[in-house]
Amino acid sequence: MKIELQTFQRQYLKGSAHTLNPVVMIGNNGLTESVMREIAINLDAHELIKIRVLGDDRDARVALFEKICDDLGAAPVQHIGKQLVLWRPSDKQRIELPKSKTALKAQP
Repeated sequence: MKIELQTFQRQYLKGSAHTLNPVVMIGNNGLTESVMREIAINLDAHELIKIRVLGDDRDARVALFEKICDDLGAAPVQHIGKQLVLWRPSDKQRIELPKSKTALKAQP
């Protein structure tokens, strides 16, 4: 079950993810069990991650994005080109999402 975000929360996470480098790469073998495990480990460690997907089929990337979010309970933040950005809160909350649009504007 994936997490649903408000538009302003997604906007905040996109800005936070801008400087991140991809931590997982999905290659020609697709979404294997070991790749899913690696994504889960990185979500636990960082909360907000980028994933790089090889291949030129956009529909396949969208399907992978949805499957990852559904299986791992993550929120889809952004799909831009061959990069996917996901967010899932961990036990040690590192990223605090804004509660409203005005809170987003007040942050530095």
